[in-house]
Amino acid sequence: MTIPSKILIADDDASIRLVLSQAFSRLGYQVRATSNASTLLKWVSDGEGDLVITDVVMPDENVFDVLPRIRKQRPRLPVIVMSAQNTLLTAVNAAEIGAYEYVPKPFDLDDMTAAAKRALAKPADTELAKAQARAIRDERLPLIGRSAPMQEVYRTVARLVGADLTVLVTGESGAGKELVARALHDLGRRRDGRFVAVNLAATPRERVETELFGKADETGKLVEADGGTLFLDEVGDMPLDAQTRLLRVIDGSEKAINPRTGRPADARIIAATNRDLRGLIQQGLFREDLFFRLNVAPVRLPPLRERTEDIPELARAFLLRAHREGLPAKTIDQGALDRLKAHPWPGNVRELENLIRRMCALYAEDVISARIVERELREETGRTTQGEGPISLSTLIERHLAADFASQPDGVPPKGLYDRVLQEVEAPLIRLTLAATRGNQIRAAEILGLNRNTLRKKIHDLGLQAVRTKA
Repeated sequence: MTIPSKILIADDDASIRLVLSQAFSRLGYQVRATSNASTLLKWVSDGEGDLVITDVVMPDENVFDVLPRIRKQRPRLPVIVMSAQNTLLTAVNAAEIGAYEYVPKPFDLDDMTAAAKRALAKPADTELAKAQARAIRDERLPLIGRSAPMQEVYRTVARLVGADLTVLVTGESGAGKELVARALHDLGRRRDGRFVAVNLAATPRERVETELFGKADETGKLVEADGGTLFLDEVGDMPLDAQTRLLRVIDGSEKAINPRTGRPADARIIAATNRDLRGLIQQGLFREDLFFRLNVAPVRLPPLRERTEDIPELARAFLLRAHREGLPAKTIDQGALDRLKAHPWPGNVRELENLIRRMCALYAEDVISARIVERELREETGRTTQGEGPISLSTLIERHLAADFASQPDGVPPKGLYDRVLQEVEAPLIRLTLAATRGNQIRAAEILGLNRNTLRKKIHDLGLQAVRTKA
């Protein structure tokens, strides 16, 4: 008869111990649970357990101090670390000291049990700790935020810092793609080498090949990054000729020789883009084989509107950064934070940081209020409308809705919002289409992609005029 695996659980929260104990018991595992690190260490020392699941902060000790002792006593015992302190530093520290997996709180029970099954099926590599990078030991982390979307980014970065894989970071402009690249470099095995960034969207197309690969009298960025990391920002803007040459360098058919060493340059390549590369491939503007070479390890960075719960932490970090750079010290009140969270942030984190710096510089008040934020966002919208050309319909709608939400006493509009918004969009859409087709409902229905009877009903329900005119 096979003896079931035993799982040791350590957490000072009784409810978490209970939930995990019941879940794993139902799956047929033996379970022991404790509220402190000393008991956990005793069990491990006595040879108990096939897997440890432990919180980071315990009443008697921090598990980051305990785990090295567990690794020394039982090097093949896998450990899953869970924590409510959901930062990049926590994720990387967990990987650095050899944890099999890092699971942020609050966790999904299915994710936790799946991680446990993997750990029990394949014990952790005893050399994993040596392969991981050291975290930056100051409060200015390269990435900020504790939201669920950022937790996935942290976990991916933590897994990749010890590897040397080519990485493709995708995300909207201003979301912080270069910060991900810098984190991978600064926390990885190449941190003592150079981090060389090339913005391909800002480089003249005729200069891209020379910029990257150099020529007789000019050293290229690939050689400059030898031993470090070459970051190709906005790789979707790379000309096809340069794409072909980059592919040859990646697959080894072409060598970029470092004149100082006489050996081929060895740089980790991290690329980033805000464009749909698969769409560019279909248009013949991006090589599919290069895409697969770059997309070995994909990292998607979420836009700020998908992680609005991170805005207070980001805003306070930017206030601190602005003060360090010589701007007046400020704090921000809850009303201002609520207004910031209601904004759609088309410019993402970069837009937020610029707004914070501007408010620090322009306002004498020590506390940034909702009134100040509202005024700046309103003026910024005007500047964007006047200075940056057409704005997408989605952005305009988001801005209108954000202002509507913010204007309500409790931040919540009256019931029926969905139908009201649809009507406000449908009416001008159908009205303009009918005007363009001079009232021809058959043609208008084709343009709109609607059944003619459906269009006729909408015209009636919306109270629109549909008079056909001659050309």
